[in-house]
Amino acid sequence: MRLSTKGRYALRALIDLALHADEGPVLRSDIARRQEISADYIEQLFVALRKAGFIESVKGPGGGYILAQNAEQIKVGDIIRTVEGPIALVHCVAPQPEAVCHRVDSCATRLLWKRLSDKVAEVLDSITLKDLCDQAHELQARELKQALSDGSCTPRSWK
Repeated sequence: MRLSTKGRYALRALIDLALHADEGPVLRSDIARRQEISADYIEQLFVALRKAGFIESVKGPGGGYILAQNAEQIKVGDIIRTVEGPIALVHCVAPQPEAVCHRVDSCATRLLWKRLSDKVAEVLDSITLKDLCDQAHELQARELKQALSDGSCTPRSWK
């Protein structure tokens, strides 16, 4: 199973938004620059994320995007489902498959794919946006510590 850029970029954009939430509304162009993602692509993702109630747009001067919920409430699995669709390794284990395979009742591997899909969903649902922000803070602290010990003192993440 491969996660597309939709899921990966949506997570990165929301982590960035959450990390800069204390600065007020965050510009899409700033997220795009920091995350090296096209601002137009972020806009497409934000349409779905706004409809799902994860973010809100603030109009006018000083506008941008804000989280509509606390980062502790936003599960990674819900973000992935919003931009990617159901978490299913194969089509036949999706909650509402478009076409039912004629082997569905006798397929031994379908049970494996269902269990595996459920475990992936379980892991994604056990992690919140805040968890990922905490991890980002830890990585930044580690990078700063390394930069200070190297004498370079210019971590990549300082932008």
